[in-house]
Amino acid sequence: SYIAVPRTRILATGGASHNKKILQVLSDVFNAPVYTIDTANSACLGSAYRAIHGLVAEMNVSLADVVKLAAEPRLAVTPTPGAEEV
Repeated sequence: SYIAVPRTRILATGGASHNKKILQVLSDVFNAPVYTIDTANSACLGSAYRAIHGLVAEMNVSLADVVKLAAEPRLAVTPTPGAEEV
């Protein structure tokens, strides 16, 4: 079984992130809230942030500082009460 560490959250991107039922299953299985981003081609964001980080790494800029510029993800669903017992 999977046990999420405190404050675990899932960030869903791509086509399935528009399907609330799929997001609810993810949330219930992992007992964690699921967030989405309202950005086109959001699945590419991780590599884009890493590329930016690579460009500014010599200036002692951390990846966390680069990602701070990102839009906040939107809460899509939370775990169904009691789902972890199933």
